[in-house]
Amino acid sequence: MGHRVRVLAGLWALAEVVVFALVAAWIGVGWTLLAALATTVLGWTLLARQGTRALDELRARAREHRAPGTAATDAGLIAVGGALMVLPGFLGDVVGLLCLLPPTRPLVRAAVGRGLAARLGLSAPVRVRSARVPGATAARPPVRIVEGEVVEGEVVEGPVVEGPVVLDTRPHA
Repeated sequence: MGHRVRVLAGLWALAEVVVFALVAAWIGVGWTLLAALATTVLGWTLLARQGTRALDELRARAREHRAPGTAATDAGLIAVGGALMVLPGFLGDVVGLLCLLPPTRPLVRAAVGRGLAARLGLSAPVRVRSARVPGATAARPPVRIVEGEVVEGEVVEGPVVEGPVVLDTRPHA
């Protein structure tokens, strides 16, 4: 596996050099260097703004004793996206922007989740719309779904877009 990572890193670096050379041939070396500097500054700015928001969300969840949910993966994606934006290279900038911008982050999260599941040989995840626990009463609701709502319905199989639903069957306080 180490050999595969080195080969992929080498191919990525080669692709970055080729793209940099193509952009320099298209708009000139000076403008290319200015664009690379601008994307680095943009990366630092987005990393500071989005990173602060993600850490605030994680702290709030910890104070409320809630599961981190997607806030933890968002923090990781923001760190990776920021690093890619700060490093020189236009391909890394594009991937970094996808990780940093809130509208595109769920797409990256889903793609990474599917890739990890396939790599680990896991079966397709199951999305739960609702669930019932035998012996539930009005005083003790059937189940509390973290990161979602309990809705009358059925269990639906299929890909998870926002991450797995965590079922918490502890009594509510």
